[in-house]
Amino acid sequence: MLWHLIAAIFAGLGCAGIALLLRKLSGQRLPRWIIPAFAGLGILGYQVYQEYHWFEHKQQQLPPETQLISTEQRSMIWRPWTFLFPITNAFTVVDNASHSETGSSDIVTFQLYHFERAYPDRVSHHPSLLNCTTRELVPLDKENGQPMVKDMRRLAEDSALYQYQCANQ
Repeated sequence: MLWHLIAAIFAGLGCAGIALLLRKLSGQRLPRWIIPAFAGLGILGYQVYQEYHWFEHKQQQLPPETQLISTEQRSMIWRPWTFLFPITNAFTVVDNASHSETGSSDIVTFQLYHFERAYPDRVSHHPSLLNCTTRELVPLDKENGQPMVKDMRRLAEDSALYQYQCANQ
C-alpha cells in the first residue's frame, strides 16, 4: 500500500510537471489551474491502471502448477468507467501440485485457492474432494481432513472446475 501511495504521488508530480512545461511553452497563456488538474488526472490514471492490472500481477506471482478456474468482475457506481470495462476483483485457482486421487479413480482431492482484491488482499484456501461421477464437491476440514458434508454442492457439467479435474476420468 505504501508503494502504491508513493507511485500515485510521483504520477501526480510527473503530470503536474508536464502541465508546467506546457504552460511555459505556451508563454503562460494556459491557465494556472491546468497544473493541479494534470496532477489529479495523473493520480487518478495511476489508480485506474493499478486496479485493472491487479489480476494480471497476481497471476504472474502464482506458481506455474496452478490453473485458473474462475474470475469475478464487478462494476461500481463510484468508478463509472467500470460499467464499460468491469474490474476483475476476485479469482479462483486450483493447485495442480496438491491434486491426488484417492482409492477410487472417480474421486480426486485438491487445494482450491480464492483471491480477492481488498486491503490487504485476501486469500483463502480450501482442501476439497470432488466425486467425478456425481459432480459433488465437498470441502474438507482444514484441521482433520474430514469431509464437511453440510457444505457439499453439485457442480454443473460445464463447470470449469469439474471439466479440469475430471477430464481424464
